[in-house]
Amino acid sequence: MRLVGSVTGNTKGMLVGVMAFTLWGVLPIYWKHLDFLHPVSIVAQRTCWTCLMLWPLLWWQKVGLRTDLKTLGWHFLSGCLIGANWLLYVWATLNERMIEGALGYYINPFLNILFGALWFGERQNRLQITAVAVAFCGVLLQIPGVGHFPWVALSLALSFSLYGVVRKRSPLGALNGLTVESSLLMPVALGWLLWQSASVPAAFGGSWENAFWMVGTGVVTAVPLLCFGYASRNIRLGTLGMLQFIGPTLQFFIGWKIYGEPMTAVRLLSFVLIWLAIALYAWDAVRRRKNERHAVLAERAAGG
Repeated sequence: MRLVGSVTGNTKGMLVGVMAFTLWGVLPIYWKHLDFLHPVSIVAQRTCWTCLMLWPLLWWQKVGLRTDLKTLGWHFLSGCLIGANWLLYVWATLNERMIEGALGYYINPFLNILFGALWFGERQNRLQITAVAVAFCGVLLQIPGVGHFPWVALSLALSFSLYGVVRKRSPLGALNGLTVESSLLMPVALGWLLWQSASVPAAFGGSWENAFWMVGTGVVTAVPLLCFGYASRNIRLGTLGMLQFIGPTLQFFIGWKIYGEPMTAVRLLSFVLIWLAIALYAWDAVRRRKNERHAVLAERAAGG
């Protein structure tokens, strides 16, 4: 029966992970609507409104929140990592470096796989290694399109991979963990907003239209992070890493079709290789899931 629960949890974790990365893939459109703000102010708004949205959700679900100093320490670290990731990504989006930002999220899965092997003993089979190699070739084809050393991409990849590692170390679930992170960062975020604004209303947009966009930062931040937090605790980091290719691929297509960034033949070839890698990894996951189901049926037959 434990095996049945594991199969179900892995399937749900996979679907929730797909949802998280799809939502992240379309977020650049939202940040473009906030280009009247400094990137630090956008991150501060995200932090405040995410926190204000999560506490009522905890109360509604009647979820108790108990932490010790060690747990607070882990979440202060994870909060700093995700805050740095947010800031760098928003800055890249607003400064016409969306391609380099997306490249960072192409690199990130390889770091997830590396960290999964180093810290959690995760191992890849031959087909999975082949998928990683194909995806790596696709990423290499993206680098010439940046035109310089991709420090933004590497920083984004490292900060988000380490965030996933730290969240996996924490005993708190997705909702509780994100609530603690945003609560720890909120005093700093609120202080920044009040310090750099002439008045309290100005700190939150100065108009109803601007306020609407700012309040929405809590929703578009919390929902994919809650999905990611759930997925990171219920599926392998390697699998999570392959799913993450969904986000940057959507970002590239948004940059190409909506914001007019050029789509060269080399870049298109890199997409083909990356999606081929995802198909290989996904096919292997489906094959292993079928084997697990067959094992469950065999176990039931032997016990019945």
